[in-house]
Amino acid sequence: MDPKPSSHQRSGRSLLLSKTLSDASTQSLSSILNNPHLSDTSWSAWWSNSSAAVQIPEFTTPSVHKTLGLDISRSDFTSYVSSIADHFNRFEDIRNDEKKNNNNHSNDNNNGGGENAEDAIAGEALVACLREVPALYFKEDFALEDGATFRAASSSFSNSVSEDVNLQEKLSQYLDVVELHLVKEISLRSNSFFEAQGQLEDLSLKIVEGCGRIRELKETIRILDGDLVDSARQIQDLNHTRSDLLALQEKLRVILYVNQSLAALNLLVSSGDCAGALDVTDDLKHFLNGGQLTGLHCFRHLEDHVTSAINSVNSILSAEFLRVSVNEAGDKDALILSKAKARMVSPGIEEDNEEYWDQEDTSSFHDRLLPLIIGLLRTAKLPSVLRIYRDTVISDMKTAIKSVVAELLPVLVARPLDSDFKSGDRAVDADGGGSSLANKLRSLSSESFVQLLGTIFKIVQAHLIRAAEVKKAIEWMMSNLDGHYAADSVAAAIAHGALTLTSETSSTTDSQSESFPLSTQKNLIKVSPATNSSNLSKNFRTDVLRENAEAVFAACDAAHGRWAKLLGVRALLHPRLRLQDFLIIYNVSQEFVAATEKIGGRLGYSIRGTLQSQAKGFVDFQHESRMAKLKAVLDQETWVEVDVPNEFQAIVDSLFRLESVSEDDMAASSLEQPSQSIDGSVDSNGQVNNIKEKNGHTKSSVHLISFRGIGYHMVNCGLILLKMLSEYIDMNTVLPALSSEVIHRVLEMLKFFNTRTCQLVLGAGAMQVSGLKSITSKHLALASQVISFVHAIMPEIRKVLILKVPDARKVMLLSEIERVSQDYKVHRDEIHTKLVQIMRERLLVHLRGLPQIIETWNRVDESDVQPSQFARSLTKEVGYLQRVLSRTLHEADVQEIFKEVTIIFDIQISDAFANVDINTPQAKARLNCEIQHILGCIKSLPSAKLNIESGTPIAGQLESLIERISAEPDQ
Repeated sequence: MDPKPSSHQRSGRSLLLSKTLSDASTQSLSSILNNPHLSDTSWSAWWSNSSAAVQIPEFTTPSVHKTLGLDISRSDFTSYVSSIADHFNRFEDIRNDEKKNNNNHSNDNNNGGGENAEDAIAGEALVACLREVPALYFKEDFALEDGATFRAASSSFSNSVSEDVNLQEKLSQYLDVVELHLVKEISLRSNSFFEAQGQLEDLSLKIVEGCGRIRELKETIRILDGDLVDSARQIQDLNHTRSDLLALQEKLRVILYVNQSLAALNLLVSSGDCAGALDVTDDLKHFLNGGQLTGLHCFRHLEDHVTSAINSVNSILSAEFLRVSVNEAGDKDALILSKAKARMVSPGIEEDNEEYWDQEDTSSFHDRLLPLIIGLLRTAKLPSVLRIYRDTVISDMKTAIKSVVAELLPVLVARPLDSDFKSGDRAVDADGGGSSLANKLRSLSSESFVQLLGTIFKIVQAHLIRAAEVKKAIEWMMSNLDGHYAADSVAAAIAHGALTLTSETSSTTDSQSESFPLSTQKNLIKVSPATNSSNLSKNFRTDVLRENAEAVFAACDAAHGRWAKLLGVRALLHPRLRLQDFLIIYNVSQEFVAATEKIGGRLGYSIRGTLQSQAKGFVDFQHESRMAKLKAVLDQETWVEVDVPNEFQAIVDSLFRLESVSEDDMAASSLEQPSQSIDGSVDSNGQVNNIKEKNGHTKSSVHLISFRGIGYHMVNCGLILLKMLSEYIDMNTVLPALSSEVIHRVLEMLKFFNTRTCQLVLGAGAMQVSGLKSITSKHLALASQVISFVHAIMPEIRKVLILKVPDARKVMLLSEIERVSQDYKVHRDEIHTKLVQIMRERLLVHLRGLPQIIETWNRVDESDVQPSQFARSLTKEVGYLQRVLSRTLHEADVQEIFKEVTIIFDIQISDAFANVDINTPQAKARLNCEIQHILGCIKSLPSAKLNIESGTPIAGQLESLIERISAEPDQ
């Protein structure tokens, strides 16, 4: 409380107050006298020196633009009126206010004023003053020492001395006018002055009285404060001090704890205890987010320290995760490489089939990954680490494959060539440079290349299995830890990571979830795991699982890309391989694709495209080479019958035994024995040779090739075609994806064979390309046999080839095969027609010499009744044709051919003999002998059986001719 003032102090204050009131009254009086708004609001503005003084413009006469003599209207003064409108309106307002004030003043004084009405109006004098004194002298910056002002004031006077005196008197006159009017205004306001002074004195008395009462109240308050409030206030102050000290003590404890936590955090990070370091960082985050360290300058960098520690922990966890997941696979790679080298050096060593991963390895691997994944989940860095892991797996996969090639390629290149090695298998670039990696890969034999691929297969499989185990471990930890000892820890880590991720991506940093420490979250999860699962961020879990799966997918894609690149290096060599060699590479690649796709869980379109492209290239190249070979064989064909080796019969038996042999068995049999035996039975010129044993004796072979119990005579080109067809069927069996392509190639080959055979035999083209002197019936018969054989096996070829074709394309391909089969049938019929035509032509040749022979029959001295040269030659040729065709063609074909021949002979010969003039008995006997000889030949032909079975005459016209001749009397 304030101390009580002394009497001396109180008297001093009274004197000061009196002096203050006196000064205030004096100042107030001056203010009242100088304030025009108390009794007059406008008159002082006309003579005041303030900045608000009105400046009266100098009025000038408006210029007249009208021509003299014309009418002047009010609109001509519009510009002038608008320029003075504001000043005029203000002037009118001032005048109205002054009149109102003067009227009120005169009423208050009971009209006691003795001045006239003009003087009684307050402010009227100032208005008159403004009318008498020019506006120039009322400007604020009026100064005669200014040249422009002086010239404006003295413009109406000359420079003479008398006129200067007049100017001074004029100025004095203006001053007197102003003073006079000011005195009038003051006199008009004298009554208001005394009234204001009286009111001011009353106000001063009231102020003194109020100050006294204030002093009494202050004294009373001081006494009350001393008696009642001081003790309570002291207690309150002590309580505040105690609270401040307790808060200070708690703050010091927090500082000590944080300081110790920072020291422990550094120690934990340096020792690699990531779980303990994350617990400490969670507590420190709790302090930071709770605002307990706000204002503490010593911890201004605490957040940076915590962030740096978390980054260090993430680096440790990420490095350890990558080491366990990827880098430890090097020992397995070295073991696989060492075993592969041993097998290459000593080919007799068998491959081991050890498992890459057993149950014990899986359990140990999961235990090693568990703490790392929990830590990365807690910091919400597992998705980003999985992305790094994906890139690392890709790089490691590429490096591993490159290491295999670098390690094994020198060993494989240094291996000696195989005895049966083909020159095309180890082709080197034309520039002779064999030092590059691509050239070395191309220089490998197919067997060595397969060994290289097999080792790469094992390395890739080991890496992919390890990546798949990492994927399984993460998936298991994310969803299948029920009952596991680390289930609560994993659930807490997932929840904490989801909250951390949410807080990092959210626009606000004071998320409610971040205010809970990890220990509290663990308790909540243990109490209600279902609630935790419902509140867990699905985006975080989905992100982890997606990145986890993408890592394995990326590893598979990298392996597929490297494998496809290796195949691409030898893309020009693979089409030239034998089917067995190419099939080994193709099957290894297919097994690789299937195994990696099974591990990765996604199709590898890139490597499948490469395999499909190389398989198609193989089919195209093989087809081109076979077509060229077939053309050369056909051009060299002499159409001489060859013996059919047993191996070719085995081809027919193995390829078309669909009723009793499955597709897999058929593929195996066609790829093993038949193809190998064929390669040994066809020489480099495409000629089929008899297979000889070691002692030089010819192996057993048959004269005909049999199909479904029917034998066919064969020539060299027919056997070569059969071999090629078997190879195409093998391609179709082992390359089912290219069945449509294979069928198109087979049809193209069959069409070419049929067309070229027709050109060479029926078209007599063999006389130019093969050097044949003529096309005989033997040639035609052999060609018919080959065409008939191909036509007979074509339905079976269709059954074999169409098995792998998609249903959408079967109809079109079946119609194509049917058209080709019909072409072969037409070709065979044309050959048979050609044979009939040959006999018809021979008959016509003989018939041209018949008239000369008949002329000798009428001679008297002709007594020898024997068949003429015409009959003997004709029947001889028919007999020769019968022997040739009977030994070559099937009986049914021979019967049909000679049936046509018999009809032609019957008609042509009967017509020729019907016009013969028989004059003598000798001629009649000769004619009868001639016809009987020919009929005997016709009846001995195979076609006679057809006539007997059908009950029709064998040669009806000739028999009728004999009857007619016998019935005619001798002349």
